[in-house]
Amino acid sequence: MLAPLDNETIFKKAFTNKTVFEKFVKDLFDVNVSVDKIETEKSFHPVEGNIDFKLDIYAETIDKRFIIEIQRIDYDYNFDRFLHYFLSVITEQQRSAAKYRMEQQVLAVVILTRPYIIDQITGEPISDNVMTLDFDLENLNGEKIKIWEHNIVFLNPHPKYEKEDTPAKYKDWLDLFQNSINENVSFSLNIRNAGIAKVVELIDYERISPQELEEAKIAASKKAMLKLIEEKGIKEGKQEAEKIIQEKTQQLEEKDQRLEEKDQQLEENKKELEQNKKVVLELAKLLKENGVPIIRIQEKTNLSKEEIERL
Repeated sequence: MLAPLDNETIFKKAFTNKTVFEKFVKDLFDVNVSVDKIETEKSFHPVEGNIDFKLDIYAETIDKRFIIEIQRIDYDYNFDRFLHYFLSVITEQQRSAAKYRMEQQVLAVVILTRPYIIDQITGEPISDNVMTLDFDLENLNGEKIKIWEHNIVFLNPHPKYEKEDTPAKYKDWLDLFQNSINENVSFSLNIRNAGIAKVVELIDYERISPQELEEAKIAASKKAMLKLIEEKGIKEGKQEAEKIIQEKTQQLEEKDQRLEEKDQQLEENKKELEQNKKVVLELAKLLKENGVPIIRIQEKTNLSKEEIERL
């Protein structure tokens, strides 16, 4: 069974893996990349446009040709915000550039994990599972004029938008997200895709450490709080959120108390063992002084020959 990729901890565990990251980029943008450091919660200072934002996952390729960001969104589907993030990464390059020329191509992926709550300008609802936006020019004949090649891809794996004719390069990843988010016990994924296979390996519940599971639970609590605030309004949502925080805090305090009690018990056991060892050594010394053979002393005390000889 797979852990849900709409959980912040699980998502970052999967997509900060270089094999997953590079294969994901290859499938979505058809470019081969090699990245060095993959960062999480990436921010820029000073901020762009007076908005201090953070990118879930961010990396630059080793050859400095590409800047790549991956965002997981499970609330506030504000497309203006997505565009702001994307443009901010582009304009960030000009802070240190002597000219306006931007040397690095920016690629971005936004993963939306529930139905859209925004319509098009025409009022028509959005009903697509894959949407793309590129920043190249186009002439009157519809021909692309490649200048910037910045690109952004939106993926929404919600079953409501599933389409039979979705290209395989997108479908593999949409299927992965959908099955993990729904926590399907049985699933069919294209594990011939090295990126998909690696994610399956990384987020299998049996391979997740207790610490990662604890972090995932905390992330799930935060998500529940945001949802409550959104659905019930700020006042009522905050009250519900505070209740969740209190419960979580109490659980953590109880856990800390149990660990302290366990440490205290281990310390007491250690002192008792040391005292028992001292008594045994004194007995062995007394027996040795009275001429009892070492082999007999070993039988009575379970001490080694070397320990007895040192007495």
